[in-house]
Amino acid sequence: MSDFSGHLPGSRAYRRLLIGLFFGGVATFAQLYATQAVLPVIAADVGASPSGAALTVSASTLGLAVAVIPWSIVADRVGRVPAMAIGLIAATLLGGITPFAHDLGILLALRLLEGAALGAVPAVALAYLSEEVDARHVAAAAGSYIAGTTVGGLTGRVVSGWVAELAGWRWGVASVVFVCVVAAALFLALVPAARGFVPGRLQSAPGPSVRRRLWLNLRSPVQLALYAQGFLLMGAFVAVYNYLGFHLSEPPFSLPPVVITLLFLAYLAGTVSSPRAGALAVRHGRLPVLLACAGVMTGGVALMFVPATAAAVVGLVAFTAGFFGAHAVASGWTPVAADPRARAQASSLYYLGYYAGSSVFGWALGLVFGAAGWGWFLGAVLAMCVVAMGLAFAALRPVSP
Repeated sequence: MSDFSGHLPGSRAYRRLLIGLFFGGVATFAQLYATQAVLPVIAADVGASPSGAALTVSASTLGLAVAVIPWSIVADRVGRVPAMAIGLIAATLLGGITPFAHDLGILLALRLLEGAALGAVPAVALAYLSEEVDARHVAAAAGSYIAGTTVGGLTGRVVSGWVAELAGWRWGVASVVFVCVVAAALFLALVPAARGFVPGRLQSAPGPSVRRRLWLNLRSPVQLALYAQGFLLMGAFVAVYNYLGFHLSEPPFSLPPVVITLLFLAYLAGTVSSPRAGALAVRHGRLPVLLACAGVMTGGVALMFVPATAAAVVGLVAFTAGFFGAHAVASGWTPVAADPRARAQASSLYYLGYYAGSSVFGWALGLVFGAAGWGWFLGAVLAMCVVAMGLAFAALRPVSP
């Protein structure tokens, strides 16, 4: 490892790192969720159920979940920044092909491969941050990166939704790819080369094997509790965004698609809350902020039980702000709490749980929604948030902050 102690806030390299990773987050998450805003249109076009159309989201997140650990191994060999660059370039090329798929099976296969390529950024970004930023400022820096992911998620959903209103869902998805090309180019131009990590191929003495690095994390109750946060909270979050549009298009709301697309502007609450949560974690400790954010999520879910558009909007904003605050804290905590020899694998395992939750619950809770209705669906989401809070309190309290 290098003797480099990390960039400090105010330095040019620190600013370039945060801005570069911000655009990396935009490029990644705009593509990942490009189909979510147009799920009702896809369902009508291909004759699928809500849960069937949601597979276009689950396929990409499943591909990402499966790929994060292999990407962490690649990053240990070739370096953090090259691994992220390779993944973004490959994903953008695959994303450009996706709108030409005229068969649902081919579309799902392309989305799976696109998600696997996109896995490079979340698999590596937080380990890169923990090695390049002074340890006292990692939580705040992680919050800035998560803010970029919220802007990406918002951009992908809103752009695809609005363009789809005029030209169909294929052009909507294609328009997101153009945005991602620009964001990926900015990422490549701005993000500085790693100074705090030496690729495995250049190290004078080999470190632990990949299996050993994975085991160092999987035997840690702290790491497992952090992975559970990603699994449960992300699963709840994606499920709400997958099926809220179907719910609001039905009576008593009967909102048109263009208005439903506007609800994705709630993502801006996450853009604000994620860096704020990171800063509060530095000041007050990670666990209190994590629990408070998960509590805000539960309050948002409770509001969405009320059959009124205003309550649904306010609830969605609170739910979104709470989720991204919790994610910023948990994801930034993961590599810091890990064995220094296994930080990339710690982040990868967090994102494996995170996107496994997205894939599993993003589809499975659609079955609950279709069979039992919105109330039972929200009950399941609420239970997931409560379980995540209980696990965090039990496992993380002894090691907080």
